[in-house]
Amino acid sequence: MAKPNRRTVRDLRRGSRSAVLQQLYFGGPQSRQELGPATGLSSGSVSNVVAELLGEGLLEEAGVVDSDGGRPRTLLRLAPGSGCLIGVDVGETRVRVELFDLALTELARSERPLPPRTYDVARVVDDIRHGIAGVLAAADVPPDRLLGVGVGVPGIVDRSSAQGAVVHGQTMGWDAVPLESLLRTSVELPSSTPYFIDNGARTLGQAEMWFGGGRGARDAVIVLFGSGVGACIVTDGTLYGGARSSAAEWGHTTVAVRGRTCRCGARGCLEAYVGAEAMLARWREAGGPGDGDSDEEAGIAALIAAAFPGEDGTPDRTALDLLDETAEYLGAGISDLVNLCAPERILIGGWAGLQLGPHLLPAVRRYAAAYSLRHPVERTVIELGRLGLDAVTVGAATLPLADFFAYGGRRPADGPDVSTPDTEAPAALTGRRLAVTGEAPG
Repeated sequence: MAKPNRRTVRDLRRGSRSAVLQQLYFGGPQSRQELGPATGLSSGSVSNVVAELLGEGLLEEAGVVDSDGGRPRTLLRLAPGSGCLIGVDVGETRVRVELFDLALTELARSERPLPPRTYDVARVVDDIRHGIAGVLAAADVPPDRLLGVGVGVPGIVDRSSAQGAVVHGQTMGWDAVPLESLLRTSVELPSSTPYFIDNGARTLGQAEMWFGGGRGARDAVIVLFGSGVGACIVTDGTLYGGARSSAAEWGHTTVAVRGRTCRCGARGCLEAYVGAEAMLARWREAGGPGDGDSDEEAGIAALIAAAFPGEDGTPDRTALDLLDETAEYLGAGISDLVNLCAPERILIGGWAGLQLGPHLLPAVRRYAAAYSLRHPVERTVIELGRLGLDAVTVGAATLPLADFFAYGGRRPADGPDVSTPDTEAPAALTGRRLAVTGEAPG
């Protein structure tokens, strides 16, 4: 027997508002007449919803277009200034905080470096607190205009606790850290402000699927290559694990039985060979410079300079061999993703991936092909991510944005919805894509 439809008038209203907001955001400016067929709503419903949203300042007029044989039609669009979003990237070298308007135009940013291999929870929470206060002050945005704060973190995120999102970051020494609760008690924001905490590889993946190299792909893998490595797996347009789990812990798959000891305590993990921290440790063991306490970003830059000194220099054979070995391990790790998931695209991002990628990518492709099954690897394209260093913060900001759409532009009374936004590329955000990739319209 069919279950009764328990949707209330309020639910239907929220759904209608959501449909109009998403259509205008993802489809670009449209008239009231166009919104009806596009959303499946009646002309009366469209008129009522548009009037509501205009009255609340969520929509604004975007010009007039001529109509065939009729009166000119007024175009509508989502008002970019009607709300703000914050994206936070808790990396292993720094904490980055960015403030965006609803079009994901950056309004302000803050970056606070972390001491090498020092993942003190109180320090990270304090950096987030200062970063949020700083970007709001810099852009002169009152806290009550925030639609929410998205946070990308290393590790596994568990949302089953009554105290909110809890982070298990084994490589950082974070054991069931109640990060959401700590932020709520430390950050000076209204108590109703929703927080959305997720794995950084997933937020990177969401950003690349919406705005970057993943646009148009249904099956993709986005690799986060920083101090360690992780991956976001997208299958049929859906991020692996859904809303309630974290990204695939690809960095802790085994590539060498009884191999090097990983930061997680196991032996032979991919992360023990690939990732900035492991690479610099291997370089020191082979006679390279450094004492283990130096800045990782500077260390990777020095490794690249040693291996590729330019026309007037002599390449350091140790550095060259180490980079080639790293490319082979990375290619072997990618072959596991190819054989298991058969993605259309694999994108390599993260600060170390973007820094090393131009030098390693040809070798990574070659090794990935050598270790993969022929049929799936022939249909997989391996490229660098296109969004630069702020991809994790942009992806984190899409989490409160998706919640905004899910509730029709109104904040839910019972807390945020942590559902993952659709990974289809939103047409209305092409302007941001052009800004960050330099691509021409097309």
